[in-house]
Amino acid sequence: MSSTAARAVSPAAAAPPPVPRRLRPARCTGGVAATETATAGPARVTTVSNRDDSLAICRVLNGMWQTSGGWGRIDRDAAVDAMLAYADAGLSTFDMADHYGPAEDLYGMFINRVRRERPPELLEEIKGLTKWVPPPVKMTRSYVEENINRSRKRMDVAALDMLQFHWYGTVMGGLLSEKFLDTNVSIPFAGPPLNTPSLQKYKRMVDAWGGWSLFQTLLQTLKKVSLKHGVPIATVAVRYILNQTSVAGSMVGVRLGLSEHIKDTNAIFSLELDEEDMNSITEVSKKGRNLMDIIGDCGDEYRA
Repeated sequence: MSSTAARAVSPAAAAPPPVPRRLRPARCTGGVAATETATAGPARVTTVSNRDDSLAICRVLNGMWQTSGGWGRIDRDAAVDAMLAYADAGLSTFDMADHYGPAEDLYGMFINRVRRERPPELLEEIKGLTKWVPPPVKMTRSYVEENINRSRKRMDVAALDMLQFHWYGTVMGGLLSEKFLDTNVSIPFAGPPLNTPSLQKYKRMVDAWGGWSLFQTLLQTLKKVSLKHGVPIATVAVRYILNQTSVAGSMVGVRLGLSEHIKDTNAIFSLELDEEDMNSITEVSKKGRNLMDIIGDCGDEYRA
């Protein structure tokens, strides 16, 4: 999970204290609420409700931005095999977008294999959440419906489970990991390369939030907590975000067919952070700038 990207899905309008502050979950409108379901330990499944509508999702979602091509070539058959492995392991909710390369098409291939090769009970658990990123054109009802139908056909579903807005990553493309602890990326070749779209994007967020030195303080704090519990830094970061009352789920990027982090991802559900853990992370995160003031709301950097 250390090389992945993740984002947060929010069940409520309030924003939690983030890691860093800008990494807050998207705000849903219309009185959205979430109900967790679990028998022991942190909940694996939550139900997100909006008025009379509701959707049960796995609290850690499989993010598919990595299928867009910027992380390496994707073999479609191997990718679908990997999606089945994640679903079989209980990680049954997938996040994609219309502009993530073949992501929606891969989901269509995947859901058809689930229909053919898996029991109906698993098919009921599978959720496909997509996003629409329209160009700056006049919005009409017919234009919106046309683009929704395009995604629906690519995903081979009668209706979309959810159409989302973008938000920011809880593991920041992999920056929140041991790989970048005690490094100096300002010196050429001195640290790990920022060689993926997500690493480059979130490094800009770090610079705006408080700089690399403060980010190292955050990583050191997360490392201390991770050693205490015997898990990776990224697992701590995602668990911290999931513990915020306004967060329904966090999306962890998957490099389908190239690498997998099923074991590390499932460890999130058994990790329980105590009050000392939570307070230590929050204390560091509050030292950074409020990026809502500097950058603006979700997606503003795309519209600049």
